[in-house]
Amino acid sequence: MLGLDVDMKSSPLTIGQVAARFGLPTHVLRHWESVGLLSPTRVAGDRRRYTPDDLVRVASIVCAKEAGLSLPDIRDFLTATDPATHKDVLRRHHSALRARVAALRSALDLVEAGLNCAHEDITTCPNYRARLASAVAAPDRAAPGR
Repeated sequence: MLGLDVDMKSSPLTIGQVAARFGLPTHVLRHWESVGLLSPTRVAGDRRRYTPDDLVRVASIVCAKEAGLSLPDIRDFLTATDPATHKDVLRRHHSALRARVAALRSALDLVEAGLNCAHEDITTCPNYRARLASAVAAPDRAAPGR
């Protein structure tokens, strides 16, 4: 799971090995290091070496990114020393995640309705149109220029 199947006594890994393990380009790991999320040890020639603890950190960042947290929030979360700060970061994202889940459920409902619709042209289906009624009536939510 998430590339953590590493023997805790294994040799430190190179940036390429860690990137491959997590399916990331190496520049992502370098960026995460530049913004203070990672701090791998350095060996001869200034080459990065990642320990098992670094792998746990990368996995944590990947999971947090998948949850929609920004890099600054991930840094705040991972560097916090008190539980209240952890909770504050998570609380900020709770409602946003709930809204994303609701939007995805709505989209899934619309797709499933389309799959189950007997109309040749779904846009003429009364059920489809009823589902879109609120979007048609809502003010434009798109940013200018879209």
